[in-house]
Amino acid sequence: MIRYFVYQRVYLLAFSFCLLALCSACTRLPNVQGKGELFLQGVWNQDSIANADQLLNYTQHHFKISCDSFYVDLTTFSKVNYYADSCFNKGIWKEYAKGTYVVKGDTLVLSGTFTKANYKQKVTGCYRIGRYLSSFKIKSSSKNSLLLESLNDERECALILKQKINCIPKEL
Repeated sequence: MIRYFVYQRVYLLAFSFCLLALCSACTRLPNVQGKGELFLQGVWNQDSIANADQLLNYTQHHFKISCDSFYVDLTTFSKVNYYADSCFNKGIWKEYAKGTYVVKGDTLVLSGTFTKANYKQKVTGCYRIGRYLSSFKIKSSSKNSLLLESLNDERECALILKQKINCIPKEL
């Protein structure tokens, strides 16, 4: 009987120690968006595409990056119809996405969802729906320009800064 109480106390002590260690390791993150990367903050346009006239399709990017969030307008030009005729729109169409980004080393990782033009969630319609996942290698960056290379198709995306944005983190 005495052994039972000794074991019970040892188990209770071990459980208390584990609970204390677990609770002290956890910290509540603030309910505010992250600051993101300072050099990315702004409105960025891809004004031209190298060899565009020789490509069967290409996409121009327009990014708005504020704090740790991004909004992207994708304008696709295509000589080949990948969609239903009602969606092909003579080979020019726009898609939109929003989400958050992280920079890991020399890689920009965008994770979000496809949206309507007003950046509200898109669940049906022409073109892509659901998750927007894209990764770019940051080849170079300066005060007013950013050269990315898509890790999906290895195409370069030369962006020009159109407007600088100062990050003011918002509550989530």
